[in-house]
Amino acid sequence: MHEFSLAEEVINLAQREAEKNNVNTISEIQIEVGDLSGVEAEAFESALGLLVKDTILNNSKINIIRTPGKGHCNACNLEFEMHHMQASCPHCRAFPSIINGGQEFRVLSLLVE
Repeated sequence: MHEFSLAEEVINLAQREAEKNNVNTISEIQIEVGDLSGVEAEAFESALGLLVKDTILNNSKINIIRTPGKGHCNACNLEFEMHHMQASCPHCRAFPSIINGGQEFRVLSLLVE
């Protein structure tokens, strides 16, 4: 499960940012996890919950924001929501020619005190 190594890296990133800005407390962190990112959001959240003990994020509110994938079908020009990479166009059943979103995995914000 690579979610544990991703959770460790998010904690390390938060720690580095806190040190760089002379901050002792992070009250909230927002993390975006796209449905097409290859990261299992629930497993990542569980891993983060286990690993934050005795870290800068120990008492932080952790917000995981899930974003659906977005596909564009060149066959019928429809923009549609995708929840997995094999999703086809709901109108014409063609596979999307362009994937426009849902591949994100990033820390959006840290709220400090």
